[in-house]
Amino acid sequence: MNDSSKASPSVKREVADDVLDPSKALVPVTIKVNEQRVARGFWPKFRKVAAKIPFAQDLLAVWYCARDPKTPATAKGLMLAGLAYFVLPTDAVPDFLVGFGFTDDAAVIAALLALVGKNLKDSHRLAAQG
Repeated sequence: MNDSSKASPSVKREVADDVLDPSKALVPVTIKVNEQRVARGFWPKFRKVAAKIPFAQDLLAVWYCARDPKTPATAKGLMLAGLAYFVLPTDAVPDFLVGFGFTDDAAVIAALLALVGKNLKDSHRLAAQG
């Protein structure tokens, strides 16, 4: 199961469920899946929705922090889990619901900042400002 792209649909669903399980956010295989998901999907989704979400700058700062080699592994794993949740097409509140679609994503990012926000450096915030 090293390459989930070649797995059966039931195995893929199980891996997806594991990725969404917060208790497994720091399991190496989950971190790898989240990292791949974020690498593939973050920028396309961010470009599409950035103007619609008030937490775009925080989200982008988290992305820069997660990519920083100086960020501790535990914080990076949690950040990747939060970013992967943002990228997933299916989540608790569908993104297409006007006015409500990104409330769950905002809550995840807010919780993430409360947990690991101390790892965000001025350089990450400046990079997020453009």
